[in-house]
Amino acid sequence: MPRPRPKALTLTDAAAERMREIMAAADDAFIGVKIGVKNGGCAGMEYTMDYATDRAPLDEVVEDRGITILIDPKAILFLLGTEVDYVTEKLSSRFVFNNPNQTDACGCGESVTIVPARNEA
Repeated sequence: MPRPRPKALTLTDAAAERMREIMAAADDAFIGVKIGVKNGGCAGMEYTMDYATDRAPLDEVVEDRGITILIDPKAILFLLGTEVDYVTEKLSSRFVFNNPNQTDACGCGESVTIVPARNEA
């Protein structure tokens, strides 16, 4: 019997709850959340998160805590092992990506340096 494949990305309870709240308040129906990375910012890359309206053929699909997450295939190696959290502080609330592949971040926290995950076998 094959062992279950680990999830590429996971959510904390707080992140899943906030995503549910946001999607419930949206005007349109969405199938989930699309997560990826793009080039930009002073550290080189930025995380992206948007409503998912459809599934592209090569999207990685993760079901976690009742949320469907679609991961852009170009981003999968950059996001392996990432936990998405939602934090509320005194003056702000935001999603936080706890990514073991992240090697650096800019001072403002808007962009990061990420290296692709490597097979440690």
